[in-house]
Amino acid sequence: MRPDVKLNNVWMSGLGWLRESINFPTPQSQSNTIVVPGRNSPIRYTEALGRVSYQPRNFEIILSMLGTREQFNQKVSAVVNPFAGHLVKVVCSEEPGLYAIGTLEMVPAYDPLTGKGQLTISCSDGDSYRYHVEETVITVTGGGNVILDNDYMPVVPVITATAETALSWQIGTDTFRKTVSSGTWEFPEMELQAGRNVVSVTGNGTVTFRYREGCL
Repeated sequence: MRPDVKLNNVWMSGLGWLRESINFPTPQSQSNTIVVPGRNSPIRYTEALGRVSYQPRNFEIILSMLGTREQFNQKVSAVVNPFAGHLVKVVCSEEPGLYAIGTLEMVPAYDPLTGKGQLTISCSDGDSYRYHVEETVITVTGGGNVILDNDYMPVVPVITATAETALSWQIGTDTFRKTVSSGTWEFPEMELQAGRNVVSVTGNGTVTFRYREGCL
């Protein structure tokens, strides 16, 4: 399959563009160190809050085409008008289940001698994480232990209950308990970590956990 890229719901190959190159580097960590005279090791604050935080993601995509200046202008307009300066979801054909999101800037260039046109798409403020295109939805009826598998990015699920329900879960050595009535709830302390998370559900109704996973 020919490499392609999708902006929101539009594949660029469908507009007549060829994806020439793509640079999607891993975002750098937000690191801070203090060098103390007399110490052999600096004081590192990269994980001062308990986890690593990351800088905005930078990426660049180069599209190309062959044709007349008029054809190039038409193809550029089809991409620049709806997407330049906008917050856009970007999907690569190699990983169709993930998307990055950021504000896109675009620079077109055309060489009349070769009839080749290029459109450089860049982003400097992208979210650090790439998100799963499909939300994870897990439903349990009548209670029991619920397994919530999560990718690398910590996330807080949205919980919907149809009847009064008791929830309990453990993070590290801390145990949490909540009793909720029917409705939609979100608890910051129920932050899912990478891997398997277990939540105990007690009640007669239906409980749905909904969250969007993400990774670097």
